[in-house]
Amino acid sequence: MYIPPPMLYFAVQVKTREESKFITLAKNMNPGLSIDIVYPRRSLTIRRRGKAKQIEAPLYPGYIFLRAPSIDPELYWAIKRTPGFFRFLKNNINIQPLEGKDLELLLHFLRHGEVIQKSRAIFDENKRVVILEGPLKGLEGRIVKVDRRKGRVKIKLELQDELFMVDLGVEFIGEAQYAES
Repeated sequence: MYIPPPMLYFAVQVKTREESKFITLAKNMNPGLSIDIVYPRRSLTIRRRGKAKQIEAPLYPGYIFLRAPSIDPELYWAIKRTPGFFRFLKNNINIQPLEGKDLELLLHFLRHGEVIQKSRAIFDENKRVVILEGPLKGLEGRIVKVDRRKGRVKIKLELQDELFMVDLGVEFIGEAQYAES
């Protein structure tokens, strides 16, 4: 009986703010090749001149993720020759699938869909954020700043020992007092 190999996630660094363009180009330039690309995004509410609108921004700016059993030469060259490609992680010679904390965090967010929606939260009696439901549940320790007016929290993410901060949407419920943290 044939058992297919397990799917692994490989991180690819691409030009920041052109992740969607890269994915489109990679698929269009290689129509015969099945490329499974995961591009986690976050939904944010932006207010400009008194008007609110929803936008999608990358969860990991400058990175996309390939889901494959391995990076074979055909897939390697299909991705590498796509305009906007920078490198595979760890590097182009030593391509490593995500594992450990990196993989856990990516899968945690992907369980909530490829577009991360707002989490619901309250402040406890010690003025700490408590996530009631949503993609931030269980990640309270990663929160470094709260902006209640904008309905966002800034969290610390890591990917292969690179640290960066991203804002995620949060809806605060209840009448608890607010303190900027």
